[in-house]
Amino acid sequence: MSLEEQVLRIATLTHDAAREAAILPMSVKEKILRELAAKLREKRRELQQQNAEDVRAAKDKGISAAMIDRLTLSDKVIEQTAAGLEEIAAFPDPVGEVVRMWTRPNGMRVGRMRIPLGVIGIIYESRPNVTADAGALCLKAGNAVILRGGSEAHRSNQAIVNLFKETLKENGVNEDVVNLLPTTDRDAILHMLKLEELIDLIIPRGGEELIRFVAANSRIPVIKHYKGVCHLYVDKEADLEMAVKLTVNSKAQRPGVCNALETLLVHKDIAARFLPVAADSLGAAGVELRGCDGARAIVNSMKVATEDDWYAEYLDLILAVKVVDSIDAAISHIAKYGSLHTESIVTRDYEAAQKFLKEVNSSSVIVNAATRMSDGYVYGLGAEIGISTTKIHSYGPMGVEDLTTTKFIVLGEGQIRE
Repeated sequence: MSLEEQVLRIATLTHDAAREAAILPMSVKEKILRELAAKLREKRRELQQQNAEDVRAAKDKGISAAMIDRLTLSDKVIEQTAAGLEEIAAFPDPVGEVVRMWTRPNGMRVGRMRIPLGVIGIIYESRPNVTADAGALCLKAGNAVILRGGSEAHRSNQAIVNLFKETLKENGVNEDVVNLLPTTDRDAILHMLKLEELIDLIIPRGGEELIRFVAANSRIPVIKHYKGVCHLYVDKEADLEMAVKLTVNSKAQRPGVCNALETLLVHKDIAARFLPVAADSLGAAGVELRGCDGARAIVNSMKVATEDDWYAEYLDLILAVKVVDSIDAAISHIAKYGSLHTESIVTRDYEAAQKFLKEVNSSSVIVNAATRMSDGYVYGLGAEIGISTTKIHSYGPMGVEDLTTTKFIVLGEGQIRE
């Protein structure tokens, strides 16, 4: 069987299983997800053995430390993934929910009901926990899913999918509701992206190169974000201790992820008091600073920031720093250089906070919290299928409801069109 035929076969099986997924009772979906969470905990050592093989091979290939971090199934990651599945299981079932109903002058009632999207293709790199998260979210929303993980996590992904299929089978549900492409050949992605009659939506997760490749080659609608150039603006009315804490956490807690801080904006009136303290704390965390002239005049150990630095998603312990004249200047900088991902303001000024919330149009806009808080799990979505910066049909971290659409339903009493 050729590679194209393999992909077509899996897509066909998943498409056929989607009809069953769409009508699964809430109780069955909840039971499957709770049992899968239990299996992840029970089979943790076996999963980590497979994961260790992936990590070892990735290190041999010279993959970056940030990517190794994403790849590793630590005890913490497995527990968080299992807890996320349990949280998703407890959510109300979105399928069949009537979100609005209104009555027309002729007495006819018109409404909108949530329905699954159908078959969702997830193309992702490194993070094997995405395998569990994506499968769970798709199932809860009544969808079937085709997973295509990166070669660096193939053993880990297969181990998790095997547990998923085992749980589905034990509950009398078609195993093809969740499928993993058995090959890591990149051409398989190209074949997958042509199957618009079998797959309803593609969600790529990974580096900018992968996402642009998918967007350029897909005949299927794609929800995406290319990169996360996230900003934190320290307002003139900021609490300095809070501002330092949020800056360090946003940048250094996990620098290789898309919601990590990449550019720090500081109001000129507070820069002389804030930047030396922040630079010391960031330096202690191993962060390299690249500043504008105004920032370097205060902390002269900073390297010179170039125009490219304002556009950069470093995914590393590097931070661009700019002193701005006003909140309007900060908002303008974000509008020019941002990627519509996540921006945060640190301030005690209510009016400044409200202005920032209203005028910054990124998918997550935060007041007095770290950019790292921009996450489906943290937001209470259980997990996220991805983050959309495309505004259609979803914007920001995507949870269960974002994997549905709505259809019109009409309740009549014999009305006809005159």
